[in-house]
Amino acid sequence: MLDLLAQRRPHRADAARNFDALVAAARDVFAELGANASMDEVARRAGVGNATLYRNFPTREALVEVVYLSEVQTVCEYAEELAGADDPFGALVAWLRRFVGLASTKRVLIEGLAFNPNAYPAARDAIYAAGGSLIARAQQAGQVDPILDIDDVMRFAIGVSVGVYRDDDQRERVFRAAVKGIGADA
Repeated sequence: MLDLLAQRRPHRADAARNFDALVAAARDVFAELGANASMDEVARRAGVGNATLYRNFPTREALVEVVYLSEVQTVCEYAEELAGADDPFGALVAWLRRFVGLASTKRVLIEGLAFNPNAYPAARDAIYAAGGSLIARAQQAGQVDPILDIDDVMRFAIGVSVGVYRDDDQRERVFRAAVKGIGADA
């Protein structure tokens, strides 16, 4: 699988640990406080100084982009874990549920990338490759409508993820209804 962070992550062990700590702290801070949260708070939670933060991420946008890419990479790695599942449709549904969860909870990151969309092509390609293999496997098993492709399925997943729902139960009902629609017998 394409490592979306390979070119950005330092090679030295101590520098890589700091990088990883900053990304993890930023993920939490942005989830709690939004993409405009204090960079000082990110450094504090990571247990590093501001100089280390800015050496790794000279701008807020650079940090937001790496957090976004790390989340996308996690979803893609999950597809790899599911690739050999006994139930191809179940694997696809589990992956789509993870993707919808990512997309619906990470709007703040997407908004933060609006000013620097350079990360989108690589992220999109990685997601489409990961999901595309799961769809193909489910189609080969006769479980997914053969006329659908990854772009069709991702559009429904994105549609579900950007909806505004009363609660998580309603989001899950809409998700289940949409998933039924991609089944081979729909």
